[in-house]
Amino acid sequence: MASSIDARTRQSAPNPDTSYDDKDKPVDKDENNSSTRSSFGGAAVDSEKNDVPHAGQPQPTALNATDIEQQQPVSRVTSRRGAHVNDIGSVPNGGLTAWLQVAGAFTLFFNTWGIINTFGVYETYYSLDILKTETPFNIAWIGSIQAFLLLIIGVITGPIYDMGYFRELLLGGSFLVVFGHMMLSLCHTYWQVMLAQALCIGLGTGALFIPSVAILSTYFTTRLALATGIAASGSSLGGVLYPIILNQLVPKIGFPWAVRVIGFICLVTLFVPNLCMKVRVLPSERRKLVDTTAFTHWAYMLFCGGSFVVFCGLYMPFFFIQSFDIAKHITSENFAFYLLSLLNATSVFGRIFPNFLAVKVGPMNVIIPCVFISGILIFCLIPVKSMAGLIVIVLLFGFFSGSLVSLPPTIVVHLTPDRRFIGTRLGMCFAWVAFGTLLGSPIGGIIIDSYGYTAGWVWGGCFSIAGGVLILLSRVAHGGWKPATRV
Repeated sequence: MASSIDARTRQSAPNPDTSYDDKDKPVDKDENNSSTRSSFGGAAVDSEKNDVPHAGQPQPTALNATDIEQQQPVSRVTSRRGAHVNDIGSVPNGGLTAWLQVAGAFTLFFNTWGIINTFGVYETYYSLDILKTETPFNIAWIGSIQAFLLLIIGVITGPIYDMGYFRELLLGGSFLVVFGHMMLSLCHTYWQVMLAQALCIGLGTGALFIPSVAILSTYFTTRLALATGIAASGSSLGGVLYPIILNQLVPKIGFPWAVRVIGFICLVTLFVPNLCMKVRVLPSERRKLVDTTAFTHWAYMLFCGGSFVVFCGLYMPFFFIQSFDIAKHITSENFAFYLLSLLNATSVFGRIFPNFLAVKVGPMNVIIPCVFISGILIFCLIPVKSMAGLIVIVLLFGFFSGSLVSLPPTIVVHLTPDRRFIGTRLGMCFAWVAFGTLLGSPIGGIIIDSYGYTAGWVWGGCFSIAGGVLILLSRVAHGGWKPATRV
């Protein structure tokens, strides 16, 4: 379904005196002007990618998703004023093509965050086998760098996406993810694993992640939170299936071939986005790496700071819950390997239902209680002694932590008054989150290695709750103190 975006054509400068009749054809008001020019309020037409319309391109307000797909390719419109960039009247907000983008984004989340959420299995295997001489601190760096690259690479891939190279990002990212798994199956030393898993797979997931988020906002408006939640649930499904596959196959066929099977699954599933995802519009201007106006927007800055603090502690259970169970002998060793799958299973629902609720009451009103409950549940791991207690905590944590991955993109959209800067602000926010994931788990690994798991859970719980306080302040700065306000 992907259309080529390589043809480059030029149209002449528009006439500001031109309006539109009922058929959306240009009508020249100036009878003395016989030039064949059209205009959109002084906007110059530049069809660098002639089959991908610009976000500022005027569209008939009555168009639905089917009408848009039946139109001939339209040109990118570059507006110096950006007058039409914030006009969302033409966004389909549904239809077959729009929901196919959700399906494609689902598989991208499946093979990006789904892989990140599987690292707890690798961490346990490394500590017991090929990297058993390494400390938890060193092993945690592998998963942290992988997650860091997934998020921070968006600073680069965002502008590349804006330039129209969506297809190239998909192909390049898909190749790196598959190739990284094949190389990981050959690794025997710490630095080999670091290069294959942390760097190669991390770069690949980074190339795939931002496009999976950015494209949905061009197809949905009022249903954006729901669409994002459905797509983000792919990461939880990946976090359920990949750990089970590894745990089942490693004893039977060995670690190398088990990892190769994961690589082949990535190869097959990544065909879906490469075949069905399609850019509908591109931003009116090339994306800036930094939106300087964001630094004076207190609600946005508090949310970014809160996200950084939350993610310093949030991934402690994802990385260490299995090794914690094995060390404390709370359940059998065989069952311990399924704890991460249980956590990610409930996270599927935690990324859909809170997003559905966010459509009704506002995304910030939903994410704040989820953050605080997640922090409290991390503290609850300290006294747990029974199998039943551990399972309940894991299931609840998976559900409430799920919204912390699926809702932030929607919140950033709500906190961005000018739609031209949505991509830039998403990249900036994800950069904050990236540094939180980079630093939090390795430091937690040092704490566990030096002082035990109790201190590690205190680290994770304190940072999660502290981040929740900052996000609460962001909500107040944006919508005030009244709980009934939809924010």
